[in-house]
Amino acid sequence: MLHKLGLNTFYGQSFLSDVCELDKDMLPYTQKYFFELINTGTIKQITPSDIWYKAREDFSIDQLSICMPSYKNQGFISLQGSKIFSGKILGGCIDSMFDMFDNSRYMDQPSLCKKYDLFPSLEEWKDKILLLETSEEQMPPEKFEKALISLKQTGIFNVISGVIVGKPMDEKYFEEYNSLLIKVIDNANLPVVVNVNIGHATPRCIIPFGKNATVNVVKQEITFDEL
Repeated sequence: MLHKLGLNTFYGQSFLSDVCELDKDMLPYTQKYFFELINTGTIKQITPSDIWYKAREDFSIDQLSICMPSYKNQGFISLQGSKIFSGKILGGCIDSMFDMFDNSRYMDQPSLCKKYDLFPSLEEWKDKILLLETSEEQMPPEKFEKALISLKQTGIFNVISGVIVGKPMDEKYFEEYNSLLIKVIDNANLPVVVNVNIGHATPRCIIPFGKNATVNVVKQEITFDEL
């Protein structure tokens, strides 16, 4: 199923960018999950990072070993619905997902995605947890709203068990995104949890797909069952 959204390489690319953060070492939070996966072949649990980092604007050689500014992180935040919910996680970058419905970037992409059924069916989304995160392009709220509406029109918000959303880079539009999630989903019973350390913002954890996950905001953890 993952290949339908091109997500089988998404997190592998994240690994490479973490290794190349230009810091003195891989960021400690990311390193923890990277080596857990390498050494055990699985991820059992993720918890929030204590801090988040401001994204680099300069990637020149003189930035080697220069630490990025860091700030206190708020942890997982429940916007609405139950603070405990379960399901297998499916999703990815909302920018890329929006391109499957909107032709402003690639004229033929929506028609090709529709022709080859590249977006998962409602049956495939049933009881899943939708994962969303925004890219380094930091889409403005107006576009974020259009992207959410495109997803809503597929009907997935009627069949999924919850939504988890990655922290946006530099927390830009953080409050605006949160307000739009509530507005567009328009279902107070559907759990929505934001500020998860996944996606383009640093540091990043690793979230496995295909394993049953339990999101528990009360305990500030997401746990994964063994296959």
